[in-house]
Amino acid sequence: MHLAADALVLSARAHGEHGAVVRGFTRDDGVRPGYVRGGHSRRLRPSLQPGNVVRGDWRARSDEQLAALTVELVHSRAPLFAQPLPAAAIEWLCALTAGALPEAQPYPRLHDALAAVFDAIEAAPSAQGWAGSVARYELLLLAELGFGLDLSGCTVTGARDDLAYVSPRSGAAVSRAGALGYEARLLALPPFLLSGGVASWDEVLAALALTGHFLARDVLVDRRRDLLAARERLVARLARAVA
Repeated sequence: MHLAADALVLSARAHGEHGAVVRGFTRDDGVRPGYVRGGHSRRLRPSLQPGNVVRGDWRARSDEQLAALTVELVHSRAPLFAQPLPAAAIEWLCALTAGALPEAQPYPRLHDALAAVFDAIEAAPSAQGWAGSVARYELLLLAELGFGLDLSGCTVTGARDDLAYVSPRSGAAVSRAGALGYEARLLALPPFLLSGGVASWDEVLAALALTGHFLARDVLVDRRRDLLAARERLVARLARAVA
């Protein structure tokens, strides 16, 4: 097996005295693990920061064997880890992607979306400029894994406008008219998830509550405690930013 491709670094776990097992997210070949000799050394560790873009070269005798991986740094996002909100967002998104996606299966839409979120985190002057894109990425990941929400119309009335809620059981949208009297039992559906645009802080937190419910129920069933801790740190920091 030989693969050469650019990849987003998702994780780098120390292995042995100086090595590291690295998971990279390639556009056409999905999540690919590899052993980087010296990956835990001072020289290579900065290149393997989650969120970085590297040019990777994976080589193995078979697809079942952990590949030997060599990397060349293409783009570093290490400076973002000096800021609490960007650091928490990148940590969570990388952990989610590495933990939720099966290895060696292509998810080009997710790869492009994740790269776009990281670009937004770098470019936006404040967290409000990129926070909504975290929820959008989570929504896309749910869809790509077969757990997509049905936001095309109201599951009660069939109406396609004034959609304001989502059923926590079915994942289907509900209009204001269809939700009358049952609002407290439903999850809020922020307008920006349907129409795009920059979200208010209240909308961001509502969107994260929505996607978080379905991620915990459908995707992270066996790894809720480990992975959702990173998400809880991000949501807590965003909530403090609002306050």
